[in-house]
Amino acid sequence: MKNVVVSTRIRLARNLSDYPFPIRMNEKVKSELADKVCDAAKTIMPFDRIDMSNITKTQAVSLVEQHLISPEFISNSEGRVLLLSKDKTISIMINEEDHIRLQVIMPSLCLEEAYKVADELDTKLSEKLKFAYSDKLGFLTQCPTNLGTGMRASVMLHLPALKKSRAVDRIGSNLTKLGLTIRGLYGESSESIGAMYQLSNQVSLGISEQSAIENLKNITTQLVTQELKARDRILSDISVVDTICRSLGILKTARRIDHAEAMNLLSNVRLGVANKLFDSLSLDSIDELMCDIQPACILQRFSAELSPSERDMKRADYLREKLN
Repeated sequence: MKNVVVSTRIRLARNLSDYPFPIRMNEKVKSELADKVCDAAKTIMPFDRIDMSNITKTQAVSLVEQHLISPEFISNSEGRVLLLSKDKTISIMINEEDHIRLQVIMPSLCLEEAYKVADELDTKLSEKLKFAYSDKLGFLTQCPTNLGTGMRASVMLHLPALKKSRAVDRIGSNLTKLGLTIRGLYGESSESIGAMYQLSNQVSLGISEQSAIENLKNITTQLVTQELKARDRILSDISVVDTICRSLGILKTARRIDHAEAMNLLSNVRLGVANKLFDSLSLDSIDELMCDIQPACILQRFSAELSPSERDMKRADYLREKLN
């Protein structure tokens, strides 16, 4: 399963009943709410508090690249606060579209385990904060599409064979009928890079969390089966195997490489690792590289103002160091 499923994410949207939605709050009220949520959360477990107005744009974008926050969360830093667990598996965005966006990320396919962690934290927070809830509509959210459970469950999938066979678009249209959606690397409105896709539930009203998770898990299992069968077909072609091996050679020797090319080459190498073409590499190491070589992450790592060309050279240096 890990060959295809990179990670699992559970996200819960919650709002406090005694405050208006963030879109109707001024900076003072947002700050007051943020302090209230932070105080409650820190009595449950230790978190690092990050006030978004106090960090640089590069730092903010790197958090998006690591999937710790949403792209929307950095569009306006006013009154927005991030709580991050020490191991970075749990993050709480405060004053995004909703007052609270609680997120749990775990490796591979572990929907039940991730939901258990999120649910336990949600329960403890609800004992300290009064959430907006309706017996008819469930948890109240700013966007009607999140009403009900307020939950979005998703898995990050590596689908190089289905992408190569152009089956992903066809699958995507069918998934909508099942209450699911498949998107790019950074979620809504983003494109797939390195054959990475996010599969998530679309329906949160009139369905329980357990039913949504079970549906997502079943469809994920079917997609994994289709991907593995497609891999068997394409890997019987020596030209595909040659491309995979050449990709590793380029990554080990390149002196300058942009993000898109690096992701596509790493995608090829990940496919090779999954099919035991490279004994010295692991899936975890390739997944880590895919995160580390993103634009803002590179700037963060080298703590320097770099031109795009200089950044591409630093990326190539980093890849050579890690792969040789």
